[in-house]
Amino acid sequence: MPRSNRPRRPASGKPGTAAGRKGNGDVPELDLERARAGIARRETAPDGEWMVRTMTAKNAEKTYICPGCSTAVLPGLAHLVVWKDDHLFGAAAGLAERRHWHTNCWVSRSYRYR
Repeated sequence: MPRSNRPRRPASGKPGTAAGRKGNGDVPELDLERARAGIARRETAPDGEWMVRTMTAKNAEKTYICPGCSTAVLPGLAHLVVWKDDHLFGAAAGLAERRHWHTNCWVSRSYRYR
């Protein structure tokens, strides 16, 4: 007779609690700062489609040069990571050309073409 691939019912009869399961069933508290940091949002502007991801102060470990003001984005400073979503050579090329902006520089940037 073939073996069934269906999971067995828990011994206690309650769904989600297996008899031999390890741990005490406590759910770790959700770290909202960490959860928000990894999600990129799409922004539409006169100069194209952009993907913008927030970099928290805790995760900022390197020094970058902000393209908006040409000064350093120092480690430990919350900032934005920005890349072009509608890049001419595709999404991978846009991601490879991502830049780190001060939040205020990104919000107040001008759309004038040079």
